[in-house]
Amino acid sequence: MRRSKKSGRNLEFLIITYLFLAIFIGMISYFIYFQMVKSESVINSSYNSRLDLYAEHVIRGDITTADGTVLAKTTVNDDGSETREYPYGRMFAHVVGYTNNGKGGLESQYNFNLLRSHSFFLTQIINDLKNKKNIGDTLVTTLDYDVQETAYKALGDRDGAVVVMEVKTGKILALVSKPDFDPNTLAERWDDIVSDENSSVLLNRVTSGLYPPGSTFKIFTTLEYVHENSNYQDYSFDCEGELNVDGNEIHCYHKAVHGKETLKDSFANSCNTSFSNIGLSLDISGFRNLCEDMLFNKKLPGSLAGSKSSFTLTADADKGKIMQTAIGQGDTLVSPLHMVFVAGAIANQGIAMEPYVVDHVENDGGVHVKNYKGKEYGELLSASDAALLQDYMRGVVENGTGKKLNGQSYTAYGKTGSAEYNSAGDSHGWFVGYGSKEGYKDIAIAVVVEDGGSGSQSAVPVTKQIFDVYFNK
Repeated sequence: MRRSKKSGRNLEFLIITYLFLAIFIGMISYFIYFQMVKSESVINSSYNSRLDLYAEHVIRGDITTADGTVLAKTTVNDDGSETREYPYGRMFAHVVGYTNNGKGGLESQYNFNLLRSHSFFLTQIINDLKNKKNIGDTLVTTLDYDVQETAYKALGDRDGAVVVMEVKTGKILALVSKPDFDPNTLAERWDDIVSDENSSVLLNRVTSGLYPPGSTFKIFTTLEYVHENSNYQDYSFDCEGELNVDGNEIHCYHKAVHGKETLKDSFANSCNTSFSNIGLSLDISGFRNLCEDMLFNKKLPGSLAGSKSSFTLTADADKGKIMQTAIGQGDTLVSPLHMVFVAGAIANQGIAMEPYVVDHVENDGGVHVKNYKGKEYGELLSASDAALLQDYMRGVVENGTGKKLNGQSYTAYGKTGSAEYNSAGDSHGWFVGYGSKEGYKDIAIAVVVEDGGSGSQSAVPVTKQIFDVYFNK
């Protein structure tokens, strides 16, 4: 009897011991996870009041381009007050951000890094003794000043977005969103800006702007058709400029008649009637799976926060909706960042890189205190699929809607788009693609010009200006 009671107590003791051990291991695991994964995002939270304490002891650090051009700096005035200045104003507004009336862009995302100081230890001691603030760390971005300036000027006074990314690394070289704002005068104009709901001036259209993709979506329609049809090279369609199926009418841009076309011809000509015909032949469930594999309806990887692209077509959709979706109309929406992510993967034999815009953090002596390297997302599409799309996108430039990019010192690949956004048929102009030249790193690009009409007339010239500068530096 005594032995039974003793055994029972031992069992209870073991259970309690293992329970506490499990709790301890769980707490240690979470602590490690927090330190490795979550700590920086929590510290950077705008709700973290402890950041104000850092600001009392540190002069906010600079933000620069990759080559050291200062994009944001803090000037200490004679009375000891501080002024945050943005030497290039509107040009880098959406990516660099602001610090008045809250924070945005990199100013918000890397707030903690800018309020930390890794000045040399002796310097910090001397500053403390003199009751002086330490100099905050500098945020060095991946941005290329020349590419950013060219993209900004090329878009001009039109609304839209431009994003340029290094194919092999995911480095963002340029990020332009319009309409824009001057962060130097944001406080004075705040009420006017936030009350203008139609313009959405503060919206970063590269990461959070969602647009109908127009004919750039034919990249995905083509892939699904190829996956379902091993004899895709035998595809033939006679384009008469318009197609009517059960009362659902699709027409090519300006009702252009393309005549007899292969699949590659249809892609190069951006033939709506051919691709709406293709759409009707597809397995919609498979099409949806392909699009979700390409990260529609999912958060993009990388440090740039943004909106999810949307693909809503279902297997029970009517023919009209299927035809519209196949040519990039209907309810499908996509961000420019998503499209440059896809273009980069196509250029990189199917391997996608996570987009990022901060290269490293350094102290006031130029010593690196934190480095950010490009991360491989993985295989977004197979190498054979990438090779096929490379060939088709080259055809767009050689024989199709992207001819203005042909015959240059570089080799360009891409897909144009004219994305209707209202019942009147007004369109945004798109170009999605990449450029290559021996001795230069390949770059991917996505351009959308709001109300720009055809992509060949609006977005391709923007792309050409950027490629001309980058590939001749």
